[in-house]
Amino acid sequence: MKYYIIAGEASGDLHASNLMKELKKLDQEADFRYWGGDLMASQGGTLVRHYRDTAYMGVWEVLINLKSIFRNLNDCREDILRYRPDVVILVDYPGFNLRIAKFAHHHGFRVFYYISPKIWAWNTRRVKRIKKWVDKMFTILPFETDFFAKHNVPVVYSGNPILDAIHDRANKNETREEFLNRHQLPEQPIIALLPGSRKQEIERLLPDMLAIKNYFPEHQFIIAGAPAFQLDYYKQFFSSGEVKVLFNETYSLLEHSAAALVTSGTATLEAALLNCPQVVCYKMWGGAITNFIAKKIIIKVPYISLVNLIAGKQVVTELFQIDMTREALKNELEKIIYDTSYRQKMLAEYDRLRQIMGEPGCSHKTATLMWESIVSE
Repeated sequence: MKYYIIAGEASGDLHASNLMKELKKLDQEADFRYWGGDLMASQGGTLVRHYRDTAYMGVWEVLINLKSIFRNLNDCREDILRYRPDVVILVDYPGFNLRIAKFAHHHGFRVFYYISPKIWAWNTRRVKRIKKWVDKMFTILPFETDFFAKHNVPVVYSGNPILDAIHDRANKNETREEFLNRHQLPEQPIIALLPGSRKQEIERLLPDMLAIKNYFPEHQFIIAGAPAFQLDYYKQFFSSGEVKVLFNETYSLLEHSAAALVTSGTATLEAALLNCPQVVCYKMWGGAITNFIAKKIIIKVPYISLVNLIAGKQVVTELFQIDMTREALKNELEKIIYDTSYRQKMLAEYDRLRQIMGEPGCSHKTATLMWESIVSE
């Protein structure tokens, strides 16, 4: 079978790579062509475009890069027609992937969507497009499944791929002492900084995260480096020797940290599953204007973090837009570190979250469901 897969960011690259690994076990002749990243490339096939060259965040960045976006869309459409896959598998990344879904459907290609766009949070009208253009939706959150079923979209809940990634992580049995020795780190407790995988996220959030470092002299601040960037990129944000950046170590870093400052997204759920208390951060272009529009018009759910959405209540504090200030960040981190009752309550809610999420096996289950759907038609 020929599989054309499109992932537009680091988390999509991770989950798509795990899906590819499982598809290869089922399909000995699997041939992959994809838009994604290094993890997908490690599974073989042909990488057409890396996500670091296609990801744009926020209204302003999209507007000033429209020419590049449209060129990428046209390149992708032409590439699909040349390749003629048995199935097009779209992984999140809705701004780009919904346009490709329409194109692929109209040209007679089977379309699967793995990891739903968050249309239940904003722009719920997109569900009508998904119903028209997507043959089957594979969701990773139970409440997403209910949402699509209500709108008569063919949907299957296949568990959550983060559980697989965490279960199969490198150095999972490593002690804190071994982790510190491996990276030549001092004994100080760690504050992990996860400023995101996109340039716009990092440049908006990392300076604020680093600005509160002096309030916590007994802790060491360590940045989880995104795979699309090099160390030199991060060095512009701090003085030499002041902070360490670790690449390909996010899970180990979270596991051995006292707390984390996390950009809203998949990483919030990863931190919770690894039992790391956290503050959720998010800031876009536009300040108070964007804050008003987002809260009053666009966002249709009460929370922005997956942790709170899955739990159905506030488990972690979310500092969104105008609330994302250095003072607020400092105050919340102080509570997490020094208020034992506050910290233990969060960790107890993490236990409940893990029970809701269930066991690993999502990638295998999703690959099996996709394979069976293809060969049965």
